[in-house]
Amino acid sequence: MNPIQKIERLPLRKVWPHEAYDFTKWLQENPDVLNEVLDIDLDSAEREQAAGAFSVDLVAKDTDNNTVIIENQLERTNHDHLGKLLTYLAAMDAKTAIWISPDPRPEHIRAISWLNESASADFYLIKVEAIRIGDSPAAPLFTRIVGPSEELRKVGEKKKDLAETADTLHRWWTSLIQRSTKVTNLHAHITPSTVSWIGTRSGLPGVSYLYTVTQSGTGVEVYIDRGKGGDDENLAIFEELRKSQAAIDGAFGPGLDWQQLDGKRACRIRCRRENGGYRSPEENWPTIQDECIADMARFEAAFRGAIKGVKI
Repeated sequence: MNPIQKIERLPLRKVWPHEAYDFTKWLQENPDVLNEVLDIDLDSAEREQAAGAFSVDLVAKDTDNNTVIIENQLERTNHDHLGKLLTYLAAMDAKTAIWISPDPRPEHIRAISWLNESASADFYLIKVEAIRIGDSPAAPLFTRIVGPSEELRKVGEKKKDLAETADTLHRWWTSLIQRSTKVTNLHAHITPSTVSWIGTRSGLPGVSYLYTVTQSGTGVEVYIDRGKGGDDENLAIFEELRKSQAAIDGAFGPGLDWQQLDGKRACRIRCRRENGGYRSPEENWPTIQDECIADMARFEAAFRGAIKGVKI
C-alpha cells in the first residue's frame, strides 16, 4: 500500500521570489490554471498593459473576447490594490476583474461581495497558495473566496430597489408636507420619512393622526397604540371613540373603516383611496396629495371632539 503523504504549504516568495518577474510571468504563461475556480475560461494574457498612467499586471481575454484584468499580490490584500483593481477595470473597459492574494482581508472580501451586488462587472477574489507533497515540485493552489453569482445579483437588485423606494418616499413626503401647510399645520413639523407613513400626535397619549401611502394608494388614519402592555387601553380608547361613530362618520362622510385589529396590539380607524400612490407619475402627485390632505383636514375635524372626550 502506498503511504499517504501530507500537503506542505510553502512560502510564496520561495516559489516566486518576485511578484512581477516571477509570479505574474508564470501566470501569463499558464492562465488556464485559474479556469477551475472561475465561471469563465481564460485563453490568453498579456503583461503590464497600459491603463492611463498605470500598468495592469495582466490583461486577459475570455472565450467571448471580453477583457479581463488580473491584479496580483504576494502579500495580504490592501486598499492600494483594491483601488488599482477598480481603476484598471474602468480604464480598460473590462467586464471582469480578478484579484489574487495569499491572504484576503475580511473587509476586502466584503468589498468584493458588495461590488458583485452593485456593479455591472464581475469580480473575483482568489486565494493563492504554493503546495507540494513530499519531494514533489511546488504546485499552485487557487481557491475562490468571492465571485459573482445570481444570488448576489438578486441581493444587489433588491438593495437597489429598496434604496430607490426610500428616495421616492422621501420626495413624496417632502412634497406632501409642504403642500399640507396650505390647508392644515397638523403635520407641518414632521420630518419627511423614507417609510410608508408619517404621523403626529392627537393630544391623547398613544393616539396619532397618520398619513399612509402605497405604490397605488393613500390613506389617513387615527392609529391607537400605547406601546407594549397597552393592549387593554388601546381597545378601551377604540371603544370610547366608537361611541361617537355615528357623529364622526356623519362629519367625515362615507369611507371610514373601523378596525379593532383582532390579534394585534393596536387599533385604527382609517380612510383609504386607490387613486394613485408614490409609484404614480410625479406630475400626478399634487392632485393625489391634495385629495389626501383634504381627507386629513376633514378627518382631524371629525375626530377632534371625540378624542378630547376620551378619559382613559
